[in-house]
Parts: sequence; structure tokens; C-alpha cells
Amino acid sequence: MPEPRPLRRAVFLDRDGTICEEMGYVNHVDRLRIFPYAAEAIRRLNDAQFPVIIVTNQSGVARNIFPESLVHQVHEKMIAELAAGGARVDAVYFCPHKSEDECECRKPNPGLLERAAREHRLDLAASWVVGDRYADLEMAYAAGGRGILVMTGYGRGEYQLHRAKWPRQPDALAENLTEAVRRILDE
Repeated sequence: MPEPRPLRRAVFLDRDGTICEEMGYVNHVDRLRIFPYAAEAIRRLNDAQFPVIIVTNQSGVARNIFPESLVHQVHEKMIAELAAGGARVDAVYFCPHKSEDECECRKPNPGLLERAAREHRLDLAASWVVGDRYADLEMAYAAGGRGILVMTGYGRGEYQLHRAKWPRQPDALAENLTEAVRRILDE
């Protein structure tokens, strides 16, 4: 009987504010604006053999702001634009619920990471989460991983206004996804 493949470390990326501009609700596919450096940053992770998995809250579905089919269209467009820049996304997971739904998949709960770990044989303790909200980091910590807060999107404001109240500080800060990837690869 062959031995099971070892678990792999991965990089989990938040979508809005990390890979693309923070727009509030992306309620139309044309509102997706990927940062010009995102494809190159993700390509560097690909070259280093990190699975790249996007995890995002999309409560607009539960709030009837947009249908779930739009989330899939936005993700298809994002993946295609990143691929045109030579970058590969291994998977995308999203939570369509509101916080009051108390589901396990809504950040900061670790449900999306745990599902990805099962489906892709990932070692969450050896993985990173990169995002622009403290909820992204809380999700990482709840799963035993590490978190980098980027200063794009809501990141700078969250850090400057709320960091004194955080029970755990980010494992690293980065100006943007490019710097976050550099920090991960330099480790």
C-alpha cells in the first residue's frame, strides 16, 4: 500500500482589498479591479510550489444584494485575469452567509481553511493567510496558521485604529500583496 502524500503548506489569500480593490459589495462583474501587481505576486507563490487558495466572505448573497451565480462569475473573471498574467489559483472558497447566521465558514471562523485543508491535503500550521482585515488573521490563528496584514483595502485603517485591542498582533505587516509574498518566500 503506498504511503499517503505528505501535507503541504499553502498560502490563503483574501480577495477584496488583498488581490483586488476593496469596493464594498462587488455586485457586478465589471466592479472587479485586480491590483496590477497581484498576478506577479501569485506567480511567485506558484513558482515556489505553494498552493494558492482564495478565501472570501460574500454576505451579499445572503443579503439578497446579488445572486450566488454572480460570485462565481466574478471568480471566473478574476482567475482568467490572473492567468493572463501567468498566475494560477488552485481553489476559491467563499462564505455566502451573514455574521448572524453563525456558520462555520464565515471569517473569522476557520471553516473555509479546514475544508480546503481536507480537500487539498494542506498543513494549516505551516500555512499563511494574507488579508486586509483582522478577521482574516483571526481565521488563520483559529486554524493554527500565521497571518499577514496588508495595508491595502481596509488594512491600514484597521491597523492604525484597532490594533491596541487585538488579542494577538499580525505575524507580519506588508504594504501590499507583493511585499507579503516576499516575506513568505524569505522565511
